[in-house]
Amino acid sequence: MTLQQLKYVTTVAETGTITEAANKLYISQPSLTNAIHELEKEMNITIFHRTNKGISLSKEGESFLGYARQVLEQAAILEDKYKGNDGGKKQFCVSTQHYSFAVNAFVDLIKKYGQEEYDFSLRETQTYEIIEDVARMRSEIGILFLNDFNETVINKILKSNNLEFHQLFVAKPHVFISRKHPLAEKKIITNEELESYPYLSFEQGEHNSFYFSEEIFSAFERKKNIRVRDRATLFNLLIGLNGYTVCSGVIDKKLNGKDIIAVPLADESDMRIGYITHRKGMMSRLGTTYLLALKKYLNSPTTQPQTKAAKQRQIRIT
Repeated sequence: MTLQQLKYVTTVAETGTITEAANKLYISQPSLTNAIHELEKEMNITIFHRTNKGISLSKEGESFLGYARQVLEQAAILEDKYKGNDGGKKQFCVSTQHYSFAVNAFVDLIKKYGQEEYDFSLRETQTYEIIEDVARMRSEIGILFLNDFNETVINKILKSNNLEFHQLFVAKPHVFISRKHPLAEKKIITNEELESYPYLSFEQGEHNSFYFSEEIFSAFERKKNIRVRDRATLFNLLIGLNGYTVCSGVIDKKLNGKDIIAVPLADESDMRIGYITHRKGMMSRLGTTYLLALKKYLNSPTTQPQTKAAKQRQIRIT
């Protein structure tokens, strides 16, 4: 097995075709195909399924690809340190629930490592997909939350996928609402006061279980429910319909806008927000840099909850 073969595999996976990968690598298609066949034979696995419609990664291939990217990253670090170059094209992927601080940290990462060539991915996606991305090493880091309601189920899934959860901070649940919402002047809001307003949440696809919800599960019945797929739609509906969603309370005015505020929600359990990693993976320098940026934004006053009561609580960073 050589670094060149690993580069071949990652390029084919990225482009989705042998033809495009061969052109990108400046080698012939037969040479590329033979190199991958030799690697599969050596490793005794099938990395790609080949059909008349093209190629696709096998489950073994997805796992292998995760390890290959880590090896290439470590090789790039060595080149960076001892050969005095930039270590080549940078690659990094993080999967996350819809948190503004996750986006801010990603911007910082690109500013530091986004040189002539890079291939970075930020996947704001569904909870189950976050777990699956890290389990298959498509993403190095996944960001989600645990609380008293979902932790038993989520921890069981994490354990079965050889993943571990690292806590970043503990937050009291807050309500995101428009600054012009009838309840905007409240210092704390109860579920009863929210009963007549639309409740907005992120849709979880086929895994639309309470345990995978990005918002905390409440025993209080919500009569008006709207599910969306993206942050912009959710915020537009918050403003246009006087809707609300439940979140950590960590808000960024620059990213979320000045029209959205966070108000503490009464009588709900704490949210333990953190990140997941693969037990067999090694944290890359890009991953380490991203985590440092996360903690910087979580400590920043511009991303703290926007109420006097919330400011008096210290967010605990680990």
